[in-house]
Parts: sequence; C-alpha cells; structure tokens
Amino acid sequence: MGDENLYAALIKAVFARHYKHGLDEFEFSRRELPEVAAELDRQLPKNLGDVIYSLRYRTEMPREIAATAPKGYEWRIEPAGRSSYRFKIGRVNRIVPDPAQKTIKIPDATPQIVRQRAMDDEQALLAIVRYNRLVDIFLGISAFSLQNHLRTSVRDVGQIEVDELYVGVDKRGAQYVVPIQAKGGRDRISAIQTKQDLAFCAERYPDLIARAVSAQFMDEDRVAMFELEMGDDGEIEVLEQRHYRLVTADAIGPEDLKKYRKAR
Repeated sequence: MGDENLYAALIKAVFARHYKHGLDEFEFSRRELPEVAAELDRQLPKNLGDVIYSLRYRTEMPREIAATAPKGYEWRIEPAGRSSYRFKIGRVNRIVPDPAQKTIKIPDATPQIVRQRAMDDEQALLAIVRYNRLVDIFLGISAFSLQNHLRTSVRDVGQIEVDELYVGVDKRGAQYVVPIQAKGGRDRISAIQTKQDLAFCAERYPDLIARAVSAQFMDEDRVAMFELEMGDDGEIEVLEQRHYRLVTADAIGPEDLKKYRKAR
C-alpha cells in the first residue's frame, strides 16, 4: 500500500499542474515526477517508470482525478513520445474475463519442468500460450512466435514494448501478424497497449492482417483469450473471448468430446 499511496500522491500532483476544467487531454513529462516529489517532500520511488506503469495497468486512477471525468468516461495515460505522456479522457473500457463464459478443456502440452517452475506472471503466461498453441487454437490459423518483449518505437506514439509477436497463415494463404498482450497477477489488459500494438503492426507490417490478442491468467489453470479490434469510435472492443483450461488428457472424457463436436 505504501508504494500505491506514493504513486497516487505523485500522479495527483502532476495532474493538478496541468488540469483545467473542460480539458479532455494534456501532456506531461516523466521529468516532472522528481519535481513534484520534492514539492511534496516525499521520497522518490526507486523505479520511476513503475509509477506510470502502475496507473496504466495495475491500479485505479485516484478518485480525485477520476471525479473530473464525465459519467461513463475515465482518464487514461497514453505515451506521447520519448519520456512524455498524455492524460486523455476516453470511454470506460474494462477488458476482463466474463464469468458466464464456458470453459473449454485443452490437453496440457506444457513441459513438466516448465510447469513446475512457472509462476503467475506475464513470462509464464506467454510460455504456456506458446507451448499449448493457444494462438493457433483461438484464431484458427497456424501461428509462429517471431519475437517476444519487442522494444521499438511507433510514429506519433513513441517507445512501446510488444509482449510477444506472432506471424501466421491460414488455409487460404492469407498471412497475419498477431501482437500478444499477456497479463498475470494483478495486471489488467490494457486497451491503450492494444492500440499501440495495432499502430505498430500497421506501420511495420502493412501487407499483413493484424489480429490483436490478449491473454489473462484466471484460476484453476484457466487462460482467458481475447481478440480485440479498433471500433468505429476509436475505442478497443472485444471481438471474441474464449476460456481454456489446461488439463491432463484423461480429464477430457467422451461427454466433453461429444459436446465439442456439437459446438462446431
């Protein structure tokens, strides 16, 4: 709680520096964080970048900031170039697993040595998605991991990191580029990260079909998979959602197979 309270205090001070009633966006620099920390007589966090990361992916915006947004909208922090960010109002958009979604059993192909050592973080989730061919299964294409934790830059956005990048092909020969966003623990799927991933694909691979996928750890060896797309209003929307449970082969019985046959 100490870090969260410090992060909230710093970001509220930065917000107060720039916000005026009626504004729906404004930019600020990461260099302002040490300045407001000194003004507040607070110790600067060891990991300065985690202040922004936490507010973008892990915690809610402080209520003093949230209260200035119109009903149904929220403040977000977007990249705006090197070490610069943008507070911007957008429609409230929570991409979370639907508890009513049915769970599909998949034979667990994760090597036991990986399973034994895996944690609940992003790295473990990316490995599980890769070993179990969940991108192929979910999208219905043959997909291949091209690079993970790709640090690059995008015009008008700045520096970004793609958790993992796949390329793929379907039965018609159409080729795809698939940026993967993986979230474990307390981290939340980010619409802003999806926008960045799609912008990168459009800039770097304009001849390929971009399909943005996000994966979220759930309970009991379940993984929620989302295909996301840009809506007409510029907001990220869920195109499809599936939940997969990784099980031993003998946990998939005749009734399961009969049910899955009918679902075709």
